[in-house]
Formats: sequence, structure tokens, C-alpha cells
Amino acid sequence: MSQSKAYQRTKLVLGLVSMAAGWAYLLVLVLTHLAASLVSATQIVTNAYLHFLLFSLAAGLIAQVYALPLAFLGGYVVEHRYQLSNQTVVAWAREQLKGTLVAAVIGVPLALIFYACLRIFGSGWWLPVGGVMIVFSLVIARLAPTLIFPLFYRFDPLPANHPVRWRIEELCRSVGLGIEGVFRFNLSKTTKKANAAFTGLGASKRVLLADTLLDNFSDHEILAVTAHELGHFKLNHLWKGMALGVVITFVGLYIVAKVHTGFTSGEVASLATLPWLALLLGLYSFTTTPVSNAYSRRSEFAADKYSEELLGNGRDLASGLERLAELNLADRDPHPVVEFLFHSHPSIKKRVAALGSQGVNPPDPAQP
Repeated sequence: MSQSKAYQRTKLVLGLVSMAAGWAYLLVLVLTHLAASLVSATQIVTNAYLHFLLFSLAAGLIAQVYALPLAFLGGYVVEHRYQLSNQTVVAWAREQLKGTLVAAVIGVPLALIFYACLRIFGSGWWLPVGGVMIVFSLVIARLAPTLIFPLFYRFDPLPANHPVRWRIEELCRSVGLGIEGVFRFNLSKTTKKANAAFTGLGASKRVLLADTLLDNFSDHEILAVTAHELGHFKLNHLWKGMALGVVITFVGLYIVAKVHTGFTSGEVASLATLPWLALLLGLYSFTTTPVSNAYSRRSEFAADKYSEELLGNGRDLASGLERLAELNLADRDPHPVVEFLFHSHPSIKKRVAALGSQGVNPPDPAQP
């Protein structure tokens, strides 16, 4: 077995075990007296919302304790075993703690809004909750590049005379897309993997290039990968994906609300039954993920084609994809069932095969 297949299989198994463990914990909460015991143990305040937070904190801490070994195994041990991680144990723990704190700052207000909807709207909670989720997603997409991402990585604008920067800026201008800037970020502080992305909405749109990408890829490969990301914007994949997400979200919340109401005999805001709600939401997400992934894979093929047509050849993108697969230990040809269920991107083998190998590199735009 190749190293990439072994790595991806290990990550898949750990992911499935972690998901199964999470579901098992929720089942223990609802099928035993554990949830009721936690409700009683945290009933040290009279305010219903504070009680909800204390109950959630207690249940969450138990989940974190038993999930930590799997998280350490998958996020540190396996990454070091395959020589992909640059983190020490202390650095890994620090990043995990930082992620938990950021999630808490964002998640606590959302959790309180969610619980308020349960108490105020009863079995009709799904409609306002869905609306809040959509608005929140838009706000995060707008603010994440400037407020959240810098908490984890350092972002530096590429110098004005950097060849990659002015090529990308010229490429964006050629298709009428305004961007805030082109930024290098220190992904190498955590991993040897490479990545690139367009992020943000409106005036916050920016191109992010990992230092591992800039240091290991040719300028033409970086430009082709960027043109692929540009394709997602120009082909409105973000908005189409969000529209699909809205449908999946509201349908799912409605179904889960109906089932949960039946389980609880209408007592939807009962703290002891909230683990049932979490389990139902998790099961729905698992069953609908292949739908979202299918749309995502189709979008990736379209963005590849956009890059090929924009630059006049598919060779540079194909070369960049192969290099990404090598650095990231991606499985170039995963099992079809695994790809269907879990992969948001088509296999590298399929993507390269779909790209034409003819054409010449376009001339470099005149440097300002």
C-alpha cells in the first residue's frame, strides 16, 4: 500500500471512530440516567438560560475528555508518523486550546439563541433557528478573513513587486474581480501541506497563499491554482452552494424538529432531551453530506475547466494538483464509495484526466 493510501485510510478510520464515539456518547446520555443526572447536578441556578449553559458545559467537558485521545492521535501522532506536522506537543495543545476558546466565544451566543427559540417557539423552533444560521454564515464569511483567521496564522501582503502578486492581480482585473489583496500566511508553522484560497465577501475578498505553496510551486502552477479558486467566484459556486445549504438546512431542521417533538411529547426545551436533538442533527448531517459533496465535486470540475480556459492550458493546473497531492499525501485514486460518501473534491486522477494537456503558457503581464 502506498504511503498516501495508508495515510488517508488511517485518517478515515479515525474519523469514523471519532464520529461513532460521539454518537455512542449521545446514546449513553439519552438511554441512561446520565443526562438527567447532569440536569440535576447543574441545577444550582434559577435562571433557565444559565442552567442550560451549565448543563451544556458539563456534557461538553465529558465529551472533550473522552474525545481528546482520538483528537491527539489523529491530529498529532498520525501527522508526525507520516512526517506532515511541524508542531511540538505544546504547540499542538496551544492551537487546540485556542480553537476551543474561539469556538466558545462564537458558540455560546448561538447556543443561547438556539435555546431561546426552543423555549419561545416550541416545535416551530426550526424556522427561526434556520434563519439565524443563514445570517450567521454570511457574517462569518465576511469577517473571518480579518478577525478569525489571523488568530491562528500570520498574514502578510505579498510585496508589490512580487511576481506572483502582480500576476494574480492582473488575472483578477482581467475578469473584473476586485480583491483586497494577495496575502502569504505561515501554514508551515503547523504542517508541511500546501493550500490556497479565495476568502471573504464584498470588500473583504482576498487571495490567501500558504508559504508552503509559494516555496514549493512554480509561478505558473500557483497562477493556475489561483485561477481555479477564481473560477469558484466567477461561476457563483459560493452562492449556489449556499442556496443548496439553505434548502438542506431548513429541510433537515424541519424533519429533526418533528421527530424530536414526537420523542419529547412536545417538551422540546427539556434539557434532558437535548442529546436526542444533537443525535438527530448529527444523523441528518451524515446522511446529507454526500449530497453536498456531490455538488462540491461538480463545482471543482467546473473550476478546473475555468482555469484551463482562462489560462489557455490545463497543464499547469494538472502539475499543481499532482504536486499538491504529493505534499498533502492525498489519495490520487480513492475507492468510489469512499469518494462518494466523504470526499468534497474529485480524485486527483479524475481531475487531471479531465484537464487538457495542450496549450502554451500565456505571456506574463507587464510588471507595473
